Amino acid sequence: MQTQTSAGVVERGGFHSRSLSEPGNLLRVAALRKSFHSGTQEIVPLDGIDLAVERGEMIAIVGPSGSGKSTLLHLLAALDTPTSGAVYFAGNSLQSLTEAQLAEYRNRSVGFVWQRHHLLPDFTAAENVAMPRLVSGEARDEALQTARQWLGEVGLADRAEQRAGELSGGEQQRVAIARALVNHPALLLADEPTGDLDERSAENIFELMQRLHDSHHLTSIVATHNLMLARRTGRVLNLEHGSLAPYVEVPATAAAYKGRPAGAGAKTPGERG
Repeated sequence: MQTQTSAGVVERGGFHSRSLSEPGNLLRVAALRKSFHSGTQEIVPLDGIDLAVERGEMIAIVGPSGSGKSTLLHLLAALDTPTSGAVYFAGNSLQSLTEAQLAEYRNRSVGFVWQRHHLLPDFTAAENVAMPRLVSGEARDEALQTARQWLGEVGLADRAEQRAGELSGGEQQRVAIARALVNHPALLLADEPTGDLDERSAENIFELMQRLHDSHHLTSIVATHNLMLARRTGRVLNLEHGSLAPYVEVPATAAAYKGRPAGAGAKTPGERG
């Protein structure tokens, strides 16, 4: 559904864009840099990154733990601010938006799936999925109705009234995916979405994400250690030493990635990447 603002049409996800319905890039990153200080040492996980992601594209970002994959996704989701450079969504610079516009962007234009699901364990699956719609001001009954529809999409229609803490790990991640998509965002960001799962559950979750990507015409970026899953996306990029480049298959490197089980990639507390 479209609504009208004084600046133009608010399309899919509620975020104003003069070009969201046009072909081309949905997301563009220009000279993006992020640095941190640890004592007197400067740590630079992202050092002048350029990236363009077309509408409808599904890409994977691989790289060693701590290379900056999570940092990059946080910047794309406007959960953090760059040291320099810019992120453009549908032609709009995130750095030029007001706090209210950024909040709308996070709530309606971007869906984020974390490695750890971050569900509220004492709330039902439906209540967890409905949270983004409740935050945006929708009535509780309507939000829950939409949440149940999304639970059906991820194969959990019969778990809607079950507490999140009583679900299996794979089911909890399905709830998290439904929550990420409940506001019909244009962009899906997933940070190690299979990292805490066993091999079979990881395979099922990745297949679900691919199906939803196709059926809902999403633009998706997945950060993962799992190269076997990454290869099933349209493009694989490697983030290392602050630089982002197309992944080049190297026998020794490929063997190292292949040696990881499908659920590998859990981060230690406080680790960035």
